Amino acid sequence: MDFQDFLKYLPKIEKEKLLSVEAHMKMAPLERISSLSSKDYLDKNPKKAAVMMLLYPRNNQVHLALIVRNSYPGIHASQIAFPGGKVEPTDINLEHTALRETHEEIGVKPEIVNVIKPFSELYIPPSNFLVSPFLGIVYEEIAFVPSPYEVKRVLELPLKDLLDDRIITQVVMSTSYAKNISVPVFNVDKYVVWGATAMMMSELKETIRKVLEIN
Repeated sequence: MDFQDFLKYLPKIEKEKLLSVEAHMKMAPLERISSLSSKDYLDKNPKKAAVMMLLYPRNNQVHLALIVRNSYPGIHASQIAFPGGKVEPTDINLEHTALRETHEEIGVKPEIVNVIKPFSELYIPPSNFLVSPFLGIVYEEIAFVPSPYEVKRVLELPLKDLLDDRIITQVVMSTSYAKNISVPVFNVDKYVVWGATAMMMSELKETIRKVLEIN
């Protein structure tokens, strides 16, 4: 999608009501669907984190930044994710966390990011994190500088591909909930994006589709 044309829709996206569970369900493993409407996780005192769903122009087309995490000890190693991470004591708020982590992980300075709005928070049971996604936009092309420790590479997903249902398929995998189950995924540059990141992408996708009046 043409970047300049997309900018005209930002005010509508900012005001658009979030779909939350309705959108998350579309990309949730079957075993997770029943728990998406529950707030039982609050009893577990979840750790807080924030991520940035970053839009920017590449060859005058709107793109979305994802990262391939490096292999390291931890639950989320080697997964596809949005830039982001856990809240640090020095962070002013969750938006500050998302901006700081985006700078640390892919080299995008906070001052060039216009944060449009927060999206629906999402609980991740395996790591006991409550993640707050933010939608941000940069108005010029970006030269990413991935953190050598945390990021293997940056994936640049054209927005037009995200909005196309053909990007979604099912794969069989083992999760923390069950073994050898069929899971909905986004296919992105030979990688599969599933779980919490896919659910957040789903809400972003459905929100933009609604604003653009794409059925």
